[in-house]
Amino acid sequence: MRDETFRPSRRGLLAGAAALAATPVLARAGRAGADADASAGQSHVADAPVADRAHATDMVSPFGAHQAGITTPRPANGALAAFHVIAETPADLERLFRRLTERIVFLTHGGPVAEEDPKLPPPDSGILGPEVPPDALTITVGLGASLFENRPWLAPLRPRALSQMARFPNDALDAEITHGDLSIQFCAHTQETVVHALRDVVKTIPDQLVLKWVQMGSVPVIVTPKGAPPESARNLLGFRDGSANPDSADQGLMEKVVWVGPANDEPDWAAGGSYQAARIIRNTVERWDRTPLGEQERIFGRTKMTGAPLDRPGGTEAMVPDFAADPDGALTAHDSHIRLANPRTAESQANLILRRPFNYVNGVLRNGQLDQGLLFICWQADLEKGFVAVQRRLDGEPLEEYIKPVGGGYFFAPPGFQDGGDYLGRPLIEAISPASQDSSQSG
Repeated sequence: MRDETFRPSRRGLLAGAAALAATPVLARAGRAGADADASAGQSHVADAPVADRAHATDMVSPFGAHQAGITTPRPANGALAAFHVIAETPADLERLFRRLTERIVFLTHGGPVAEEDPKLPPPDSGILGPEVPPDALTITVGLGASLFENRPWLAPLRPRALSQMARFPNDALDAEITHGDLSIQFCAHTQETVVHALRDVVKTIPDQLVLKWVQMGSVPVIVTPKGAPPESARNLLGFRDGSANPDSADQGLMEKVVWVGPANDEPDWAAGGSYQAARIIRNTVERWDRTPLGEQERIFGRTKMTGAPLDRPGGTEAMVPDFAADPDGALTAHDSHIRLANPRTAESQANLILRRPFNYVNGVLRNGQLDQGLLFICWQADLEKGFVAVQRRLDGEPLEEYIKPVGGGYFFAPPGFQDGGDYLGRPLIEAISPASQDSSQSG
């Protein structure tokens, strides 16, 4: 059965919440991420994770024209969670957006935890202590295609390219960890902050958000020596991930690659937003670890230790391969990951994406194999021209013998919000026609 058929009623959830509130003791006891290599930029701003208790006071403002957590420098820990949404009317959806905004503002700024009646469930999980540190936390909200389905008052405003994530030939998508009405990406220096923020949202908005799936992830902390070129973190196949990411600090480039603008033919409310493509990609690390090094490098098209393109021996990962000088694929095979993902042609410049992935380790599968891989996340202004176009070029690549996408989804991150009474999703709410609102409320 498709997961989007799950439609829990608000009445049922409210009844459950009331029951928990009536039994505080029981309630208290019960709450006891493949290198897409799809661009030719040389900066690694989004690929320099830092994680240190000394940085716990780092604060990333949640306010602005765009949501934080997209072009923001990537910290060491992250998670992507997908939810079912309970919102029967525009007023319900506005209420959800306002509640999310309230939690985003508090959690990203940090502050003391409120003290309440000890006979009631505590207002905070307590895992960060009496004061919540900002810890460079970003919380990025995305809307899934299913949010717009079966809601006549919302369907006309669906982003043009937003759809359910289609199955590609190598996919083995598990419905339990695929799609969702709404996604929330949490990123911070430490895993505890990520977990704390996730639990806060689950606890404070249980009547409107039902957790469907979540995937945690992390990336190695890279400390670049002074004067040395920047390095990208490695994925669990041992190769550098993000060697040719566009420069996320280049605002002009981001306007073309990441942010929805007039040229994208999207609804007016979507201006300043971005498409998120998320993939949970399992790595068959046992087989990979028994593959000769030369074959691994041929599959990726890069030197494993340095990350340099194979046609740049002794070089660095920042060097751009010259495929035109290697028309027969003698140095970089035509079916290598690097060459398929980004052929470095004038046409392929339209397919640039901003990658922001995390490695994940989930334990062991029933067959005794390690459950490890990549929580692949990328952002783009046009989903079809971005991730989808790149993935179609990668279909059938040799790397598929060692990877298996099993979950994820497509989501659209609305534009950001400002300080002083604004809230996430306001342009979407204001775009809902009065007639549609009256019809939904009378029905």
